Amino acid sequence: MLPGSRRAFALVVVALAGLVAGAALASCGGDNESSTTTTPTLVAHQTIARLTVVNGLPEGGIKRVTVPQGDRVSLYVTSDVADEIHVHGYDRTADVEPGQTARIEFEATIPGRFEVELEGRGVQIAELTVQP
Repeated sequence: MLPGSRRAFALVVVALAGLVAGAALASCGGDNESSTTTTPTLVAHQTIARLTVVNGLPEGGIKRVTVPQGDRVSLYVTSDVADEIHVHGYDRTADVEPGQTARIEFEATIPGRFEVELEGRGVQIAELTVQP
């Protein structure tokens, strides 16, 4: 082999090695954004229900909320009276103060119909139906 040819051959080998190494590193997916081998995370659908309590009663009457089982439920209750918000069946509670908003979040894993009430007053403010 001629001296110049040997040098050219060595440059080609080094260039190919660099391409192979670069391709291997790129396929590793160093960060989650560029990786093609990550498994997507399944996220349940979310239902948000906003309730307002005026003079200790649900504004507009008892709110009916229907969600599929497995849904993520977020209840936001704004009240002009202090009380405890209670989701029966799920036994989820939150205190609410006058002029404030309480939040209750949970996964709807139990099918059925459930009362949401102002616990201290015994006043139903919503009815949650979880469909299987």
